[in-house]
Amino acid sequence: MNEQKYQRSDKRTFLGIKANGPVFITSLVVIAILVMTTLLVGKPMEKYFTQIQSTVSNNTGWFFILMVNALLVFALFLGFSRFGKIRLGGKDARPEFSKTGWFAMLFSAGMGIGLLFWSVAEPVFHYNSNPLIDNSDKIDAAKSAMGITFLHWGVHAWAVYAVVGLALAFFTFNRKLPLTIRSIFHPLLGNKIYGPIGDAIDIISVIATIFGLATSLGFGVQQVNAGLNYLFGLGLNTGVQIGLIAAITGLATLSLVLGLDKGIRRLSEWNMRFALILMVFIILVGPSVFIFKSFVQNIGHYLNEFFELSFWTESYKGINEAKHWQNSWTVFYWAWWISWSPFVGIFIARISKGRTVKEFILGVLLVPTILTFIWMSVFGGSALYQELTGNAAITDAVNDNVATAIYILLEQYPLAFISSFLAVVLVASFFITSSDSGSMVVDTLTSGGRHDAPVGQKIFWASMEGIVAGILLVGGGLTALQTASVLTGLPFALLLIVLCYSFYKSLNSYYAEHLQKKKI
Repeated sequence: MNEQKYQRSDKRTFLGIKANGPVFITSLVVIAILVMTTLLVGKPMEKYFTQIQSTVSNNTGWFFILMVNALLVFALFLGFSRFGKIRLGGKDARPEFSKTGWFAMLFSAGMGIGLLFWSVAEPVFHYNSNPLIDNSDKIDAAKSAMGITFLHWGVHAWAVYAVVGLALAFFTFNRKLPLTIRSIFHPLLGNKIYGPIGDAIDIISVIATIFGLATSLGFGVQQVNAGLNYLFGLGLNTGVQIGLIAAITGLATLSLVLGLDKGIRRLSEWNMRFALILMVFIILVGPSVFIFKSFVQNIGHYLNEFFELSFWTESYKGINEAKHWQNSWTVFYWAWWISWSPFVGIFIARISKGRTVKEFILGVLLVPTILTFIWMSVFGGSALYQELTGNAAITDAVNDNVATAIYILLEQYPLAFISSFLAVVLVASFFITSSDSGSMVVDTLTSGGRHDAPVGQKIFWASMEGIVAGILLVGGGLTALQTASVLTGLPFALLLIVLCYSFYKSLNSYYAEHLQKKKI
């Protein structure tokens, strides 16, 4: 690719604001139509969401599973191929953030709320019911539960983020193109990326990002509500959750005003500190030896079953069953990670200048995955320990209200009020970092890749994220959140296929232009 002058989309303005009009307006209209339909139809939407999710997942689940595995292979290839030496930003570029700050922001943006919501509930769900094992054998059930949980939160999820984030960082810092998804398609489309085709790519990215974020924010506010109800008897209902979304979104605007370094980075680092305190507390007062032993065994089981779990599609199991277990779990997760990938990818790209391709891939794939596995082993392992010793309180909580599971676990140990309060603060803090970093990303997409868009525009998109999450909760609860991820993840998954080819093509030419000539 020859580096030349392009019609930069990040120079556009629309009605006096720093935005790309077609992307800004079209995205807003599509989102408004979807959420207004949900609001107007009301309660019956829950039934429609269930039907839609089932239909889409039954017919495309195999594609999501194949796609995510392909992305993992592609990510590893990039890291360990000749391209691994390429430095994002050129040979003289150096990282803007320390590795500690970088890892903290990766973890907070990439998983955050979801880890707190599912770390106790998901292993208990799989312990009590999953189609891979005979649940009458409780030992096998516990091992299988942690293996499936590791699959959903491990390297597959981070491979999706790594490929999108690396491609964006490369085209932004090495090819000097705007920080938008459309830029990755330049080797195939040329300057057409600044026309309607490029606008369509960014519109799909914006919609996927908004609904992917809304899913996480919906989970997060349910858990904050459950915690406040547990601690103070606030009440557990949608009205309270809407109020909490408004309040926490308001707090997110403060982080937006402070900017990336003072706001998101510092809050992400505090998230890590709070999470570490809570995790160490559980290790100290909980079944410490069991946690350490199970962590080692969980890793071994995950690695041993890696390929079978990764490619399992429930094809034979589901022939005569109307309900497919995988639709609500693996297919949902892969769609969720894909719908999140424009958001997390742009955010990771923004903070990764100066890293080599190999350093980027290893850092994004391994460090957050290991931290996630430790977290899941501590909280999920402690929950399974309670189950294996005959305490069914957490199963009862999961069956009654998933969002309460972590608080019921903490109730089994000393200082439950303090630890539960810390958990509520941590969920709210992750909510804020997801909201403000998501707002920054959506504003980047709708403004053509600008880094200097006014704070007011970011606040507008933060408000939209909260509104979408609130309306989905009103219109269909957990099912609506899952359906939104599946529906928006599918079109972006199709884009990812072309994205990988385009990215590889540009890496090839860049390597020939620079690395072979010893310019890097």
